[in-house]
Amino acid sequence: MARIGASGVAAAALAVGLSAVPAASIAEPEKASAMALVESFVGGITSLSGSFEQVVIDASGEVLETSSGTVEIRRPGRFRWVYLEPYEQWLVADGLNVWSYDVDLAQVTVKPQAEVLSKTPATLLGGSGGALDDFRYDGSYDEAGITWVRLKPVDTGGGFSRVELGFVDGVIDRMAFFDNLEQTTLVALADLVIDAPLAEGAFVFAIPDGVEVVGTPAPEKSRDRSSL
Repeated sequence: MARIGASGVAAAALAVGLSAVPAASIAEPEKASAMALVESFVGGITSLSGSFEQVVIDASGEVLETSSGTVEIRRPGRFRWVYLEPYEQWLVADGLNVWSYDVDLAQVTVKPQAEVLSKTPATLLGGSGGALDDFRYDGSYDEAGITWVRLKPVDTGGGFSRVELGFVDGVIDRMAFFDNLEQTTLVALADLVIDAPLAEGAFVFAIPDGVEVVGTPAPEKSRDRSSL
């Protein structure tokens, strides 16, 4: 089992609790209020930046992996998700392609953004106009000061069985992703700054010298057809 810090232990415990709590066991807020939180996050925020801690847990509750880093999002369709611990990896979505850069391996993998993110929870990060069309409301509940809203994908081909978004005082605070392999990924956000200007360069990936490139990016002419 991986070793994690105190905040990671709390996050892992919450993730296990999320997977075990039946929807009917906790008082459920009204659907309209719950979806208003989601709609505000997906469509009402133009930018977001902060830090995150991520914990991956298997079906038995064992911690498989912990990581932490920084996140920047600029709607629509751009985000920069940087893992700093335990190793450095960048995920940069520029609105057309997704670049996955492993610093230690000196390798970057690039794929068209519409292909990579379609029907996955990452569309909620991009905040495109149709992002919520891929999900349906599946309940909500309050736990430990967090209002959780459960969403299920319309098409499970993206590999996820459900997504839960946690809000504190109306602001996104945590995200939980449950995949078809019965693994849970919990992301705890911190130090959030919302709707502040973000540098355009944060969402442009410049290939470093000497780095191997795997994959073929979508051509620039297809940008206006990108789903994100």
